[in-house]
Amino acid sequence: MTASFITLGGGCFWCTEAVFQRVSGVTSVESGYCNGLSASRPTYEQVCRGDTGFNEVVRISYDSDAISLRQLLEIFFAVHDPTSLNRQGNDTGTQYRSGIYYSDKDDQVVAMQFIAEATSMGHYDQHIVTEVLPLAHYWPAEDYHQNYFVNNPDQGYCTFVVAPKVRKLGQHFQEWLKS
Repeated sequence: MTASFITLGGGCFWCTEAVFQRVSGVTSVESGYCNGLSASRPTYEQVCRGDTGFNEVVRISYDSDAISLRQLLEIFFAVHDPTSLNRQGNDTGTQYRSGIYYSDKDDQVVAMQFIAEATSMGHYDQHIVTEVLPLAHYWPAEDYHQNYFVNNPDQGYCTFVVAPKVRKLGQHFQEWLKS
């Protein structure tokens, strides 16, 4: 097993976490915050104000012998809108921006190649706005945000926003789901 990790921002971290927890080869998913204006740990309430620079993200640990970063990016781009600046659905603000945050320069190369290919192939009607930046100032989110969909499947947001993304994963990437 070759352990790797990537940090992705695709709107509300509850959605992104719920999707990637179901992907074969993913060993853990942690909701958190990154790339804020300061190195200090933010609270959820501070991040929700939209003025800290922090993004709601998930840190994905995965076995790169079982699933590639490119495959993870295929899923990521399918379950969120990479052309929507500072929003996903009704969630608006810089804390919901689309982002790929890397610690390994090779991951930057893969991400930039993936975006270039998606752009050149005309997969999107609008310009891809996903930022690709070095990971900075990462902090895990509060405990109650971890495993949120698993622990709160009947909560309104989970029913109407998270569950459709999980279904979309199952419809388009069945071969990559955990058994």
